[in-house]
Amino acid sequence: MMSLAQLWLPVALSAVGVFVASSILHMLLKFWHTPDYRALANEDEVRSAIRNGHPAPGMYVVPYCRMEEMKKPESVQKYETGPVGFFFLLPNGMPNMGKSLSLWFLLCLAVSFFCALIAAAAFAAGADGHRVFHVTALVAFASYATGSFSMGIWWGQPWRAVFKYAVDSLIYALVTGAVFMGLWPQP
Repeated sequence: MMSLAQLWLPVALSAVGVFVASSILHMLLKFWHTPDYRALANEDEVRSAIRNGHPAPGMYVVPYCRMEEMKKPESVQKYETGPVGFFFLLPNGMPNMGKSLSLWFLLCLAVSFFCALIAAAAFAAGADGHRVFHVTALVAFASYATGSFSMGIWWGQPWRAVFKYAVDSLIYALVTGAVFMGLWPQP
């Protein structure tokens, strides 16, 4: 079994590689994810209605009812007439991209760290690079992709967007696997 100290470089560089790949996918290739987001035809009215309710930042569901209220006729009516959805409210003001990008990079580091943990337990120094690639890429893919599928299943994210994020996750996995394969310690 290898020491995690031997894998600090592939952990760091794979996180940087994924961060760069995600930046390209989200900032340069506008055609890829931009169509996944839509504007409401009456956005100003909706914003005004939400603002008038003075909601705190958080997660909301419309219509809101507890499980025991789901069968009540008034709840059923609300669901049938719609709209039905989940939404998130952030604090007012411009989004803090620095914070979001920093947290994203920390997540990339965490995924790479878990790839290293699993690979270090499975392989010794000098292990076959293709096997190292295979294991680390699979762990990375599972880590990055499962969230998007959960969003499709539970939160109603359109399946087209879910599959695009799965493709993103595959790219991140390939980057991660390639970095670990190329930088795997030799005896």
